[in-house]
Amino acid sequence: MSFTKRFLNKWLRAVEKPRMRRSSPAALRRALELQSRVLFFAPRGTVKTWGSFGAVPCLEIQAPSSKADRVLLYIHGGAFVFGSPNTHAAMAATLAQKIGARAVLPQYSLAPEAAFPASPDDVRSVWDALCRGCISAQNIVVGGDSAGGALALGLVASLLSEGAPTPGAVFGLSPLTDLTFSGESLQTNAEADVVLPAERAAELGNLFLQGNDSKSPVVSPLHGAFQGAPPAWITVGDTEILLDDGREMAARLRAQNVDTTLVVAHDLPHVWPIFHNILPEGRQTLSALAAWIRQQQNWEAES
Repeated sequence: MSFTKRFLNKWLRAVEKPRMRRSSPAALRRALELQSRVLFFAPRGTVKTWGSFGAVPCLEIQAPSSKADRVLLYIHGGAFVFGSPNTHAAMAATLAQKIGARAVLPQYSLAPEAAFPASPDDVRSVWDALCRGCISAQNIVVGGDSAGGALALGLVASLLSEGAPTPGAVFGLSPLTDLTFSGESLQTNAEADVVLPAERAAELGNLFLQGNDSKSPVVSPLHGAFQGAPPAWITVGDTEILLDDGREMAARLRAQNVDTTLVVAHDLPHVWPIFHNILPEGRQTLSALAAWIRQQQNWEAES
C-alpha cells in the first residue's frame, strides 16, 4: 500500500465525504470542476477541442499517438447530477494515449434539470453519430466510471436489444449498475467507503429518475440482457458501497457467456484512477486496463 493511498483516503474521508453528504448538485459541480483543474493533468502533447456528435456537445482529446480509426468513448460519472468532460479529461487522455486512440467525452444532460432518459439518450446520439462518421463499431471502446459506467453498460444493453452493432469492448470503473440499490455492500461498506455517503444514494437516484423505472437496463444494466455482448472489464474497490454493483454485474455478464474480467482492489477509493497524477495505484489500474483493451482490440502498444 502506497503512502499516497493512506493519505488520500484520510483526506477524502475528512473533506470529500462530508461534502458529498451535505452539498447540493450545483455545489458538487463547482467543487469537482475546481478540483479537476488543480489535481488532474493530461499527458504532455494532449490536444483538446470541443465539438458535437449527434447534436450533443463533446470534448475530443487527441494525443500524438492517436490513430484516427480508434475511438475511446468515455462517459464521465457523477451520480447523473454532476461531473463533466472537463473533470474527467485528464484520466481519459491518459488512457487514450496508452491505447493510441482519440477520446470522445459527451457532455450529456444532467439531473435534476434533465431527468431520465435524457442522459442515456444523449449517449446513444453520440454513439450513432460516431458510427455514421465511418468509424467501425468494433473500433470503438466504450467505458465510464460510476454513473458513467451505468451509461456505458446500458448503451451496450440497448444496442443488443435492437440487434445493432456493438463496440469492440466495454469497461466500468467503480460502476453503478443497479438503481434499485439492492446490493448488500450499500449497507455493509457504508462506514468503510471514504467518498460516497450511502444515505444519499436513493435521494440522488430519485433526482435523476423522477418516478421512472429504476430497473431500466439503459441506466440499471444489472437488469439487462447481454447475450452476445463484447468483452467487459470491471474494477471496484472492496471498501466501496458499490462493491456489489461491480461484482454482481460481472456475475450477470459471465452467466450470459460474456468474456468478463473483474478486478476487486483493496482499500482504494471510488474511481481511484482519476487520481492517477498522484496515486500509484491509479496509474497501475489505467495501465492494466490499457493492456486489456489493446489485447481485446489487437491494437499495438503505445509508441
